[in-house]
Amino acid sequence: MQKLKQIIFNRPLILILWFGLSLFTIVKGILIYSGSKSSNYNNYIIYKHNFLNLIHQHSLFGPEPQYYFDLNHYGPVFGLIIAPFALLPDEAGVILWVLFLAWSLYYAIIKLPLTRTQQTVLLLLNINSMMGSSGQVQVNPLIIAFVLFSFIFIRKQQDFWAALMIILGTAIKLYGVVGLAFFFFSDHKIKLILSLLFWGAVLFVLPMAVSSPAYIVQMYHDWLPDLIAKNAANMQSTRAYVCVMGMLSRIFNIANFPTLSVLIPGMIIFALSMTRIKYWRNLQYQLLLVASTLIFSIIFSSSSEPPTYIIAFIGVSIWFVNLDRPITPYERFLIIFALVLTNFSPSDLFPRYLRLKYVLPYNLIVLPCLLIWFKIVYEMLFKNFRTYPGQTEWHLKTSEVDKANA
Repeated sequence: MQKLKQIIFNRPLILILWFGLSLFTIVKGILIYSGSKSSNYNNYIIYKHNFLNLIHQHSLFGPEPQYYFDLNHYGPVFGLIIAPFALLPDEAGVILWVLFLAWSLYYAIIKLPLTRTQQTVLLLLNINSMMGSSGQVQVNPLIIAFVLFSFIFIRKQQDFWAALMIILGTAIKLYGVVGLAFFFFSDHKIKLILSLLFWGAVLFVLPMAVSSPAYIVQMYHDWLPDLIAKNAANMQSTRAYVCVMGMLSRIFNIANFPTLSVLIPGMIIFALSMTRIKYWRNLQYQLLLVASTLIFSIIFSSSSEPPTYIIAFIGVSIWFVNLDRPITPYERFLIIFALVLTNFSPSDLFPRYLRLKYVLPYNLIVLPCLLIWFKIVYEMLFKNFRTYPGQTEWHLKTSEVDKANA
């Protein structure tokens, strides 16, 4: 058993799997679908044309069927981020882009205030999600990295850089705005607010350097109706709307499900879980909020799709590695349930019949994440987080983590 653990928790092996499987799946996609508008290659072409349209001042949000199917829904700032890759030949650009995404999430994970073992388990639990995201060239790993770094920088009292992470994530994909959930952990709230305003202005102006002020203003004006139209389309889509509202509407066959009847209570519960002020400096409480934020932002979003659940599952994994040991039978059930239904069901590792017959039609990917989110909220509201005379657990564990990661 000890030898098996040494193999499973071997960091170099896990890194080989983390980056190697991502590389394998995108190279496989290139070889199979090169020259066609496949889902594997198509997303990267959309990203590339975000940059090309930016510098040529064409609309970012109109259809371009001569290049790709679907539509671009990313803002002007994203064009600057994808630029170094878009300038390369497509095959080289997409491979390096996927590896960059895998690296950005890996780097954020190893910078979290966790022990080396906890980081390794977190990586291990998400290898399959990372591979699936890489296969479809999803930008979600970068969004997770921005959210995690907003927490990491606030915790290190580097609010200026935390603000940059929040604004960058939001400017690319609105999920990044959830980094604001960590605002109350800041010791320099005024500095954080001013930094948000500063980076908001900088990133608004920066794309103008490769286009024009009038064009950028117009693109931001066009972005809102584009997102509204996308949201409306998602609610009718068989692929999107993988959220609590979508799950309930499919299970109970409600055509026009009242979204706000679920979303508003969810937001209230989420807000209430952050009200235990005396634990704002407690690391375990903080990490529970990180996990809750990542899960909440997906399971209550009408834009969520199966590939988006890498964001939620990072949250699930953070919750799991921070559980008090030994874990309870219910907690063990929850992580196994999430691994099977959320992590593996969209992949070929799950029986195809069950996936097509039950999981996808009823959006059951959501269910384990919802149960775990309720568990996290309950702990944040009622758990008695341990403290020590003159020293919070946050200070104690910070010292231990920093020593372990030195």
